[in-house]
Amino acid sequence: MAEYLVIVESPAKAKTIGKFLGKEYKIEASMGHVRDLPKSQIGVDIDKGFEPKYITIRGKGDLINKLKKEAKNAKKVFLATDPDREGEAISWHLANLLNIDDEKECRITFNEITKNAVKNAIKSPRKIDMDLVDAQQARRVLDRIVGYKISPLLWKKVRKGLSAGRVQSVATRLICDREEEIEKFVPEEYWTLGAKLTKKASKDAFDAKFYGTAQEKVELKDERQVNEIIKALDNKKFIVQKVKQGEKKKSPAPPFITSTLQQEASRKLGFTTKKTMMVAQQLYEGLDIKGHGAVGLVTYIRTDSTRISSEAQQEARGYINEKYGSRYVPEEVRVFKNKSVSQDAHEAIRPTYVSMDPSSIKDSLTNDQFKLYKLIWERFLASQMACAIYDTLAVDIEAGGYIFKANGSKIRFQGFMAVYIEGKDDETEEGDSYIPELSEGEELALKKLDSKQHFTQPPPRYTEATLVKALEEKGIGRPSTYAPTISTILARGYVEKDKKLLVPTELGKIVTDIMKNHFKDIVDIQFTAQMEKTLDDVEDGERKWVDVMGDFYTRFIDVLKDAETRIGHVELKDEETDVKCEKCGRNMVIKHGRYGKFLACPGFPECRNARPLLEEAGVNCPKCGAKVMVKKTKKGRKYYGCEKNPACSYMTWDTPIRENCPECGSFLVKKFSGKKSQVKCGNEACKYVKE
Repeated sequence: MAEYLVIVESPAKAKTIGKFLGKEYKIEASMGHVRDLPKSQIGVDIDKGFEPKYITIRGKGDLINKLKKEAKNAKKVFLATDPDREGEAISWHLANLLNIDDEKECRITFNEITKNAVKNAIKSPRKIDMDLVDAQQARRVLDRIVGYKISPLLWKKVRKGLSAGRVQSVATRLICDREEEIEKFVPEEYWTLGAKLTKKASKDAFDAKFYGTAQEKVELKDERQVNEIIKALDNKKFIVQKVKQGEKKKSPAPPFITSTLQQEASRKLGFTTKKTMMVAQQLYEGLDIKGHGAVGLVTYIRTDSTRISSEAQQEARGYINEKYGSRYVPEEVRVFKNKSVSQDAHEAIRPTYVSMDPSSIKDSLTNDQFKLYKLIWERFLASQMACAIYDTLAVDIEAGGYIFKANGSKIRFQGFMAVYIEGKDDETEEGDSYIPELSEGEELALKKLDSKQHFTQPPPRYTEATLVKALEEKGIGRPSTYAPTISTILARGYVEKDKKLLVPTELGKIVTDIMKNHFKDIVDIQFTAQMEKTLDDVEDGERKWVDVMGDFYTRFIDVLKDAETRIGHVELKDEETDVKCEKCGRNMVIKHGRYGKFLACPGFPECRNARPLLEEAGVNCPKCGAKVMVKKTKKGRKYYGCEKNPACSYMTWDTPIRENCPECGSFLVKKFSGKKSQVKCGNEACKYVKE
């Protein structure tokens, strides 16, 4: 019989750890949380110092009895849940259920699931950190009070099934505020003027942009102003006035923290925040790798620190030197500065073994696991590499008293860019520009003047990536909250996705207006950020969590009572469609359910007719000629199918485009594979592929 019992959250983590410990250790999984607040009631006794009423999670009884039996027979129990507030709270709940003395040193943590990390943790157990537990309890109780006090008010005043949450309400507000900015935006006209120039004896043209005069930059506001400048330039010589050659160094991005991993996985892989965290957790807990067994491939994935251990840095530098050469190893070890709000409790997200490069283990990973591991591995390796070096050239060209500027750059040394280049949220960044070798005083030939009218654009709608970035910058929530927050506001129907863009629904706008007018603090960005700082103070032992709750609740309950009397009933009208109910002839309306929108008869309860709400794809079925509709699987993946399904079985994952096949006349589809796409015929019987 094993002498020691180690309890983790998941079977995958248990399997990985079991490989490092001997036969005297038994590894069991708690399968996540074992106790929680009840769903049917608030579960917090406010009059007794906000005492939480924890209950055993339904379905966990047999598992807990098994753990109790194992713990009773074990010489020592080690609680090895994740190294964060939530993990500490799970260990505390387990200790309570298994009757482990609070003073016992039973808690072990490790930032990476490697042999050394696990064995070192076993050698130095500690007591459960009650400051961490209390910070988690404060967050849980705070969110429970906000949700269970405001949500019933929304049910009463607006519609059943709505919810309010401390972080989700602020996230929804950000999206609604951005939509309001877009709606109120008044575009302003501006112009650009470019000159296409060549050296006298050359045909290779390069571009220079109008700047202004030698004294100041001139903004081009209308066509009249541009035409006056073009007229003044007629028959004028374009003379190179100044040539400045230089060097530009570009440093690599720091290794990933949770928020930057979510942003980059969205940009480069098209992953949602939820998917990113799910796959990252698999990489952290461990996977079966051919020739190695169960291996934890990355360090802990919920972190806001860019710190890297010295061992990992030296391993990376050795790998870079061997693989790319000494030029690619920076003279000094790279250290990235954390933001002031960073807890620095963990390292950045990095591979546990840099020598385990993605291509060597690809066969052991799913496609998603490989993509995300490759992203993490490349970002970490690049972060420890030398700067990229560019040769730059800046040229001022004078004509008719006006100045045109041309800027170019040419990469001289790739450095970290040989491995990885960070993605961008806007893809307007220009690449290298060609400029020939020029000398001051040289006359250039003008090939063409090109003027263009533009209008200023409103701020873009948020994507999951840019929303995570905004939440992080404003100090709202913590690494573990971003993915569930976005999932919640989408599931509640407050926000919809238009391709990658997050768009507020009418319901989201109404609920946000109520929250802004009656629960100002709850959706106030600064207040929410300050509350995160307060929870950090609890974690650091500087404040008592019950005192924090008392301060909050005293203000909150007065606001709640006032809102109950001031908010009138908000009528949320269902959107009417031109689709006729086949049972009673009324125009059907759009309703919101737990799985999204659907069509329903407004004659309910007399007429209970309802059906899915489908969007037309704008093309006809190649099999029967009926309309092709945009549909979704239960997991939300989009596909295209015939409206006569199941009578007609036509479906495709590929996106139809309104262009006919030159061979059979059917519609064409765009097939995506990563960032690459291919246009082919939507009729399976036709093999046409567009060049």
